[in-house]
Amino acid sequence: MMDIGTFLLMQSPSAHAPEEIYARGLEQAQAAESLGFRNVWLGEHHFSTYGYLSRPVQLATFIAAKTTRLRVGTAVIVVPLHHPLIIAEEIAMLDLLSGGRTDVGLGRGYQRYEFERFGLQLDSGGKRWDESIDILLKAFEGKPFSYDGKLFKFPETSVFPQPVQRPHPPIWITAQSAYSLEAAVRRGFNVLTGGFGVPIERLAEFGKIFDRVVEEARPPKRPLVGVQRAVYVTKDAADAREAVEQARWNMRVTLSLRNNYERVENGKAIAMPAPSEPEIDELLDRYLIIGTPDTCIRQIRRIKDLVGITHFNCSFWFGDLQQARVLRSMELFSREVMPAFT
Repeated sequence: MMDIGTFLLMQSPSAHAPEEIYARGLEQAQAAESLGFRNVWLGEHHFSTYGYLSRPVQLATFIAAKTTRLRVGTAVIVVPLHHPLIIAEEIAMLDLLSGGRTDVGLGRGYQRYEFERFGLQLDSGGKRWDESIDILLKAFEGKPFSYDGKLFKFPETSVFPQPVQRPHPPIWITAQSAYSLEAAVRRGFNVLTGGFGVPIERLAEFGKIFDRVVEEARPPKRPLVGVQRAVYVTKDAADAREAVEQARWNMRVTLSLRNNYERVENGKAIAMPAPSEPEIDELLDRYLIIGTPDTCIRQIRRIKDLVGITHFNCSFWFGDLQQARVLRSMELFSREVMPAFT
């Protein structure tokens, strides 16, 4: 058994109207529930068309009101961009209003472009992260507490409301490095990895690091592991190859923002080619889950064997894929791929 969810970045290479982007996101979330997906995850990004979603908890609350079973999650809240007490309050409200259907993904952030526009330095994120996580966990204990850290200091404080799920909603941490993995596992958090631009070999390395860290840290309960991948299911070879080029947009923008050669013009994220890029066949083999149902099953099994995942997260909407194509891919995945894993 494996939980299968879907992910919304809410990007638009063509800078479509926000009303259209948000309507598409809601429709996909509702489709995910009707098709049997476990949850929808929402990313946080700022100041470009790479992602229209600046407040994932806000959209998660709206989606929760429009669904009945679907779990709503953040993947991720960029913790160093916010005061931890605000994060705690927003998570608790979401969990309350969703009836305990909340999953919380937290991350340090990776885009200098975003941090600078908040007056922050990307390399300061680690210090803010450690204290913020301490404060979040104390806030969820439901007791008055004070805090005297290097960055955050406040007198005795009570956080209302408290989450429905106790001691708190499941917490997932985005992790790539051994350091991030170990920190997450030692706290008993679940871990998320993958995304655009991460090859299968890196996922295999992640799996080995995770097993080693769990063996060394010996947490009371083995953390869950999730991998996120771009997914497009089709029985038409030409359709599949065109979808690869749509995914290439996401990969180019992600890597340019991560490695500080991004280009944003009037808020429009420009896909900047990397110095060397994989050809289509290599992308299909090492980076993406695109093709026939049998191909998708084989590729997901490959990841499961290499990483030992308990959760697989599908990015069905990437690039400028039309809504009809996305919904058709989701339906085909639900009917012909999902039964192999659930």
